[in-house]
Amino acid sequence: MMKDSLLIILNALPEPVFLTDADRCITLANGAARELFGEGLIGKDFLDAVRHPDALSCIDAVLSGQAKAETVISLPVPVRTTYRVSAMRLGSSDESGATAVISLHDISHVLEAEQMRSDFVANVSHELRSPLTALSGGIETLKGAAKEDAAGRKRFLDIMEREAARMNRLVGDLLSLSSVEVNEHVRPSEKVNVLGVVESVVASLETQARAEKKPIRLERPEDDWYVLGDEDELTQVFQNLIENALRYSREESEVSVSFSGLDRVSGIEGPALGIVVKDQGEGIAADNIPRLTERFYRVDGSRSREKGGTGLGLAIVKHILNRHRGRLIIESEKGVGSTFTACLPLPLAVQKKPVS
Repeated sequence: MMKDSLLIILNALPEPVFLTDADRCITLANGAARELFGEGLIGKDFLDAVRHPDALSCIDAVLSGQAKAETVISLPVPVRTTYRVSAMRLGSSDESGATAVISLHDISHVLEAEQMRSDFVANVSHELRSPLTALSGGIETLKGAAKEDAAGRKRFLDIMEREAARMNRLVGDLLSLSSVEVNEHVRPSEKVNVLGVVESVVASLETQARAEKKPIRLERPEDDWYVLGDEDELTQVFQNLIENALRYSREESEVSVSFSGLDRVSGIEGPALGIVVKDQGEGIAADNIPRLTERFYRVDGSRSREKGGTGLGLAIVKHILNRHRGRLIIESEKGVGSTFTACLPLPLAVQKKPVS
């Protein structure tokens, strides 16, 4: 095959590919390889481009007569990335003198997914272990020391009820998260009155807000706002955001909910609607904010569990907004409070009033 024709074919491949001669000198490098390792690769030793001992061992094995070889390496540039290096010996040298072909396949996303699954199982196990231990201990105590102690029975039954409710919330959130992730690629198409959804959520939380002396102030816009969405899922979004605001606000402080039309939001095409939930809590340190939507991530784990949090609420919010092609914006100031803005795209076909 002519060298120019071979280069055209290799340039069409998305992963870096090299051809080397018997002395390990690079005779050809496709566009992906040049983009990753720079220009001027031809004539260089392969080790000068891919500086990793395992990659060197892989190509040397092939140049020594082995038909093929594979290894996994991690390179620090441009960002730390893990590659599967595959080397294969060619049957005979072509006009360029190529003896071996080496490709690098990015497997970072595969390893990250495996790590996420492993972490997820570990986190679920950890979250369930505590309430299960409390339930087991309560049952054992009720069967023994507290068997004839009325006050003790009540105390342990209250603990067991609380821990069972906590497990129930956790299982419910896990099922919600799983359901949202399954359908995340399918954008909802139902017309939803966002103001109506928020009003319903606020009404359902008013009793809790009064009991905790944390009134919810809803700043109603003049018009109804309609978006394309799933009403049940959007209810979950605002339920989680407002409950979080109540959970972490200071005593006798106010939680505000407002609406804002946005001309531009990063990641959203066209205008958007922002539903702003603001609390007057302790605030969140800037380095914690990017991780808040991770599963089971808590700024203060013991406080979150004490207040009934499962560590999954904001992860559910993020995935639901992703399904709606929206975004969650989090702003916070220590000692002042936090603002969570759920941004939803406003297609031209869905205005502030229902489309006839």
